[in-house]
Amino acid sequence: MSTRRLRSDPKTLGDVNLATQELKNLYFKRLLPIEKYYSFHHFHSPSYEDAEFDNQPMVLVMGQYSTGKTTFVRYLIEEDFPGSRVGPEPTTDCFTALMHGGVEGVIPGNALTVDPRKPFRHLDPFGNAFLNRFQCVQMPNKVLESISIIDTPGILTAAKRKLSRGYDFPAVLRWFAERVDRVVLLFDAHKLEFSDELTRAFGALSGYEDKLRVVLNKADRVDAQQLMRVYGALMWSLGKVFQTPEILRVYVGSFWSEPRQMCDHYQLLELEEEDLLADIRNLPRNAAVRKLNDLVKRARLVRAHAHVISYLKKEMPIVFCKESKKHNLIYQLPLIFTQIQQRHRVPAGDFPDCTKMQEKLLGQDFSKFKTLKPSMMASLDKLLTSDIANLVPLIQQQELRKKSLPGVLDGEFLGTFRPEHYKKDSFKERSGEADLVEWAVEKHKPKYDEIFFSLGPNGGKLNATRVKEWMTTSLLPNSVLAHIWRLSDVDGDGMLDNEEFALAVHLIEGKLEGQWLPRELPSHLVPPSKRQSSAGNDE
Repeated sequence: MSTRRLRSDPKTLGDVNLATQELKNLYFKRLLPIEKYYSFHHFHSPSYEDAEFDNQPMVLVMGQYSTGKTTFVRYLIEEDFPGSRVGPEPTTDCFTALMHGGVEGVIPGNALTVDPRKPFRHLDPFGNAFLNRFQCVQMPNKVLESISIIDTPGILTAAKRKLSRGYDFPAVLRWFAERVDRVVLLFDAHKLEFSDELTRAFGALSGYEDKLRVVLNKADRVDAQQLMRVYGALMWSLGKVFQTPEILRVYVGSFWSEPRQMCDHYQLLELEEEDLLADIRNLPRNAAVRKLNDLVKRARLVRAHAHVISYLKKEMPIVFCKESKKHNLIYQLPLIFTQIQQRHRVPAGDFPDCTKMQEKLLGQDFSKFKTLKPSMMASLDKLLTSDIANLVPLIQQQELRKKSLPGVLDGEFLGTFRPEHYKKDSFKERSGEADLVEWAVEKHKPKYDEIFFSLGPNGGKLNATRVKEWMTTSLLPNSVLAHIWRLSDVDGDGMLDNEEFALAVHLIEGKLEGQWLPRELPSHLVPPSKRQSSAGNDE
């Protein structure tokens, strides 16, 4: 079965849709009524909507300005996107959501908040100051068929901390952190600085450290000794900010599609790149598990919230001294949390942040709170103990059917030079008159043939090991070279003849000149001797 048919086969997608539908049923029929009854949304996050279950996994890319955020996004999707600019100054001044669409276009923020198909409707409370700085770019990009990417404005440094954005930047980051599958935080190996706004941004990520991936970018621009010192300083600073005994994983690399500078730690950068791309590549496969995990986390918070609200309601007087009693209860909230833990066996980690809860309670009328309803709590316990557990086998079946992401993220690309993992990629359909198209590589082929024969072909072909040794001298990332290999090995035999090698050199030279690589080999690049056989394979 072809990849194209695999995407559209309803039998293949059946388990995926079923697992998502069951998650939605559990939330809307079982958990949402309890949230509404105990006014959960007045204290915590808004309710989920259909789009938050149905949309693709999202990756939030953040960091200080000029750390390579937009370049990292372009590296993942392998093309420019509308509104992207790169420079040493703060060029990205808005949140940009990159999502898949049949036609390229830009949707402004205010329009996104009224679109039920997009998971951004609850951004409306942040107001026009934010929505004027928020947009969605839709593109017919294959990577975006499987994930969506959120590019963010650069976090201001200490020198610019007095500037105001006009909206609550940390609150917006926290809103996205709650909903995305992965948060990629980039640092520049040349200018490691922790500003006030960056520290507040870390506070917004509190509780979502499991989604965080830290990247020390542009590491090929420093030598090994400097890299060791910068890496140590970054780890020390992260330990102080997050105040956890666990150490965050820091990926060291240079994430863009241009040639890297040759350095002592070049091989380390390649290995780190493969690790990070493998992590992002697995997001679609693990998306249902992440949604299930978030639903469990939310249900446990709802349970703790219900106990707190009902306790406050029970302790309030009926007539006199309501206001003084209210303030006294708010002051004693840490003690109330402890009593609920002991009485109802609610884990301490399920409770919300005590200080923020106290701030929210100040503006509430305790007389309108609801008492504990045993039937609702029994339903919630059943949801946590058995209903969600019954979904796990279905989600595991869904994971087995998921395919790797295309483009630079495709796992097959990273393993192209390993013979045991080699697979031929089917090319796009070409017209029947492909034989009449002039081969674009022909005029440079004599020059490419000199390189080919200097590498000592055996039986008229070069094996993958010999080709890789030569290709890596271009200093292009391995993921890019692997894509070039897959495009060049037209007959799929794991070796390159003189025409296929000429095509590979042609693609490398084009990439070094700043051109984007084609995702599938167009007809004018197919070697003349391979056109009839490749057309037969397409059939």
